[in-house]
Amino acid sequence: KQWYQRRVRGQFDEEIPVSQLVQRVANVMQEYTHSGGVRPFGVSLLVAGFDQETPYLVQCDPSGAYFAWKATAMGKNHVNGKTFLEKRYNADLELEDAVHTAILTLKEGFEGQMTEDNIEIGICTTEGFRKLNRTEVKDYLAALN
Repeated sequence: KQWYQRRVRGQFDEEIPVSQLVQRVANVMQEYTHSGGVRPFGVSLLVAGFDQETPYLVQCDPSGAYFAWKATAMGKNHVNGKTFLEKRYNADLELEDAVHTAILTLKEGFEGQMTEDNIEIGICTTEGFRKLNRTEVKDYLAALN
């Protein structure tokens, strides 16, 4: 992402829009699928970002297909996670509530004890992306117990 973003910034003096970035990534994934009949990108990606004031959360599959979401879950037990999000998510969630909902969704398919050592939480806002430090994650987990 970063090399392409630098190229776009150098050419047009602006950030690449999230939708355009996802489309480019999906095209690369799809090219590999078509040329060799294989899918070397064995994982789906969740891309989060903002274009001006518009938030984006887009899932990009190894086949090159991509889908926009308000909230979603991926990986093992993703069906239960998506069902949980359908019940809990609403567009008016405050940031604190959204983080708690994300942790609860993750717990739906988590095996073992969830701690600040085995999960990471990132927050994407108009100011950019920020990964919570271990102390912040520990505080969020403590608030849920």
